[in-house]
Amino acid sequence: MKALKPAAIRNMKPGEIETKLADAREELMKLRFQQVTGQLTDTSRLRILKREIARMLTILREQSHAEVVEGEG
Repeated sequence: MKALKPAAIRNMKPGEIETKLADAREELMKLRFQQVTGQLTDTSRLRILKREIARMLTILREQSHAEVVEGEG
């Protein structure tokens, strides 16, 4: 599975991003369990998921910050 691009994430609604974020966190947890038990073969997926989660959190933060700024002005 390919990582989500920032432009694709920005085109999503906040609810969609939160759903994808929850899915990514769940997958990361499962992969960590596989890594601990020695069953994980694609270790690069851990790195991709962590970055994807960070991207989604950053974009959610940007969107909420933009709403606050618009409300002030």
